[in-house]
Amino acid sequence: MIQTSEKIKIPKTIKTVIFDLDGTLVDSMSMWKDIDVAFLGKFGITLPDRLQEDIEGKSFSETAIYFKERFHIPMSLSEIKDCWNEMAMYQYSHVIPLKPGVREFLDYLKKKGISMGIATSNSRELVTAVTKALDISDYFSAVTVGCQVEKGKPAPDVYLFAAGLLEANPGECLVFEDVPAGILAGKRAGMTVWAVEDAYSAGMRAEKEKLADAFISSYGEIDLKE
Repeated sequence: MIQTSEKIKIPKTIKTVIFDLDGTLVDSMSMWKDIDVAFLGKFGITLPDRLQEDIEGKSFSETAIYFKERFHIPMSLSEIKDCWNEMAMYQYSHVIPLKPGVREFLDYLKKKGISMGIATSNSRELVTAVTKALDISDYFSAVTVGCQVEKGKPAPDVYLFAAGLLEANPGECLVFEDVPAGILAGKRAGMTVWAVEDAYSAGMRAEKEKLADAFISSYGEIDLKE
């Protein structure tokens, strides 16, 4: 795992960059705990201490199944997902910001002719809302969500599917991820993975550093001169 005080360069072998969304491109992870508290509160259920760790990496559909089975939620899976989308939509459309340095990095990759994609566990509705609101949709040639593949992260499915859509060789892909399950997914797909610091996963930093090929505290640590 690379760690240096100097700016790090994108390897010359990289032809495609695939980003996770939440906690990687945008600052949104803390919002989901609030939604979980509010959603479970509707049924008189207190948020379990390790819920976020238990659902880490699961697709939107897998998470709905988990909630329904663990908490005996009296709603269909479609109703659960629709409720979450409704609860999060305003934030994704009006409030959630890009992480610092993201836009400059996307401009750099576009200038270099490096193709870009998103591979996320979130819903397509929310991905579309936030990328449109932040005016970054046009950077990405493919957006893949966990519900499109058989298994969510840490399985490699979503990253391999994204690479297929981008017509990219996994060995020439660089993944940016903020949590261990996502890092493992990228590595299992045969891709280079750089971990991104995020307040939500601050307590997981040692594990992220161990799993990833490099760790950045911000996108400002990437060399954009060449």
